[in-house]
Amino acid sequence: MKKTLLLILTAASLAAGPALAQNPPATDRPNNNAVNSSGQNNSDKPVAGANSFTEGQAKSKIEEAGYTNVTALKKDDNGVWRGKASKGGSTADVSLDFQGNVNAAK
Repeated sequence: MKKTLLLILTAASLAAGPALAQNPPATDRPNNNAVNSSGQNNSDKPVAGANSFTEGQAKSKIEEAGYTNVTALKKDDNGVWRGKASKGGSTADVSLDFQGNVNAAK
């Protein structure tokens, strides 16, 4: 009887293993990278999140995206750096999120 019970418990625990190893739920953020390292945006709008870029780093990232005359940078309540910058002869409102995505306001 004890061997049968042991066999049943062993089989039950082996069957339950795959059910516990399921994938976690999908996230609501594009690719959910901490920092966008591909050199291209993974979102067409700023993604809210804890931003660890300093003002100098934010300015440099925006300049790396082809902007000049980056001014008035300020981090908003969503952790997004926002300011003004020039590109192609025109000035635009720009943003930098915690993933490194640089976007111009549309």
